[in-house]
Amino acid sequence: MLNYLWGAMLLVGVVYGAFQGRLPELTTAALDSAKDAVGLCITMTGVMSLWVGLMEIAQKSGMIRQAAGKLQPFISFMFPGIPKGHKAREYITTNIIANIFGLGWAATPAGLKAMEALEELEEERRTGGGLRAGAKAIRPPVPKGTASNEMCTFLIINISSLQLIPVNIIAYRSQYGSVNPAAIVGPAIVATIVSTVVAVVYCKVMDGKRRV
Repeated sequence: MLNYLWGAMLLVGVVYGAFQGRLPELTTAALDSAKDAVGLCITMTGVMSLWVGLMEIAQKSGMIRQAAGKLQPFISFMFPGIPKGHKAREYITTNIIANIFGLGWAATPAGLKAMEALEELEEERRTGGGLRAGAKAIRPPVPKGTASNEMCTFLIINISSLQLIPVNIIAYRSQYGSVNPAAIVGPAIVATIVSTVVAVVYCKVMDGKRRV
């Protein structure tokens, strides 16, 4: 759908520029944008390499494991239907930690794996395989093709995630000449704290309605 949307927007822009007799400006803008895109990709690659490397160091040193352990009470609170020890917990924890450090690139693979693991868990419920040890039978399984309560909760938490260091925005601001690219850190922390609190409250309210 997005491909069609972007294609339509580009086509409308070209047609409008042609009717206005501004094709030379349109061509110049396209070339300048292509050059800026390449420069931005190079900048983002460097930033990504730096922070992914730091994440790897943190993982090797045990910092990620310690952080994951501290997050388990939160995971149990938000996802009471996921058994302890289930692989979905590990992927969700990794995704949240990566998001907190502003590493959306590292968060995406873990998020996809978490969704796959949650689908497998829901399939177990549908086929009558029973819940694993540590899970709470809080509701019946959802129909196939329907997102489960855990999936919806994870998606909302992922989107609203707290970010201590908004790496992407800092890189964008640096690329486009900001005098102080890191000035966004404070407002970003406040904004994501608010969004995370709202997300948690919303998820728990909707979870309570589903149990009724």
